Amino acid sequence: MYRTARQQPLAVAGLALALLFTVCGAFAPWLSPHDPAQLNLAARLLPPSHQHWFGTDELGRDILSRTIYGARISMSVAVSVVGLSLLLGTLAGLASGFYGGLTDTVLNVYVSNAFLALPGILLAIAFVAFVGPGLLNLVLALALSGWVGYARLIRAQVMAIKEREFVEAARALGASDLRILALHILPNIVQPVLVQAAIGMAGAVLAEATLSFLGLGIPPPAPSWGSMLNDARSHLFDAPHLTVFPAIAVILAVLSFNFIGDALRDLLDPRLRSAVSAA
Repeated sequence: MYRTARQQPLAVAGLALALLFTVCGAFAPWLSPHDPAQLNLAARLLPPSHQHWFGTDELGRDILSRTIYGARISMSVAVSVVGLSLLLGTLAGLASGFYGGLTDTVLNVYVSNAFLALPGILLAIAFVAFVGPGLLNLVLALALSGWVGYARLIRAQVMAIKEREFVEAARALGASDLRILALHILPNIVQPVLVQAAIGMAGAVLAEATLSFLGLGIPPPAPSWGSMLNDARSHLFDAPHLTVFPAIAVILAVLSFNFIGDALRDLLDPRLRSAVSAA
């Protein structure tokens, strides 16, 4: 483990950052020094100090507390979006790649291409604008635009594996399609899916911040990094600390999952793992 950490310091940094944000999100009520929604107009736009480490916003709310609570929203959205996208993409990819024919044509050519015809963020914006903001609607909007990538990846992996000898042997022994998919195909396509999921977490954090910045994310007064950046626009020059700290949180969260994805790719790919070990 020490050797792996020494060879991939960015992976360790990414894991540490992801763990930090997870802890902040899980224990936000105990880690936050102030109530993130408490107004104090007498202390508005204060710079960082010993009482308010990250300063206060235009309503006197503590930015450190709101940043910590923002980690809870970002991590919850990221896990939920990737989980739902992965579920939908796995079902569609398995069916399309395993059965082929008309099933593949409908799912891969018509349905997938229809979703890929629009940029994912625009599709999410349109969905949230139609059904209204909220945590559930935000997760559904991002999953609606994110499942296609997993479906395409899993379809390609299934098509490459379903003709292998061990799958043919299981089919010759009378194994059902469900048994073949669950016991022989799924375990052999986990590696690239995990890498894609880690990178998808970074995309989900960034997409949530984008939608919240546009006013289509979690409704106020719930603290979100994107909404904090939106509130800071009018104070960019007279109170830059309103922008700096939530922006740094978004950057570090996205970098952490990208670092984890790169590390998983190196560790799970036998060719890259041997090259890293040789180095």
